[in-house]
Amino acid sequence: MSFMTNIPSKSGSTYTPVNKAKYKGKLPCVTRSTWETKFCKWCDKNNQVLIWSSEPIGIPYFDPIKQKNRRYFPDFLVKVKDNRTEIEKIWLVEVKPYKECIPPVATKGKSKKTKIYEATTYTTNSAKWKAAIKYCKLHKWTFKIITEKELF
Repeated sequence: MSFMTNIPSKSGSTYTPVNKAKYKGKLPCVTRSTWETKFCKWCDKNNQVLIWSSEPIGIPYFDPIKQKNRRYFPDFLVKVKDNRTEIEKIWLVEVKPYKECIPPVATKGKSKKTKIYEATTYTTNSAKWKAAIKYCKLHKWTFKIITEKELF
């Protein structure tokens, strides 16, 4: 039985959990990258994951690039149990390429368009993540960014 169902949609692919009781939200789960699909599979199969959902929360933030208030929808909300301590924790998770998580470096050879794209992406992401960290502190959750370094 396959864990992934790659049905094209406007937003990407979809993933249908095998352990449907653990997933809270509308099915199938929409994924916007193969990395998000990989994370879905991990949540679905991992015994420490008690409950998970995709883009369940809209967090208000100020977008410094567009100069307006917007909402950020982190990729996943995951409730996990630490088997050593039996303590349950809630993670708000964003799946992103590592290069979008660090300040861009203006290397020789990059076009002006690429430099602007990298700078605006990083600035917007930073504003979103600052709001997510604040939101998580308020709820006693943990905000976590997962990159290819953790996925592979």
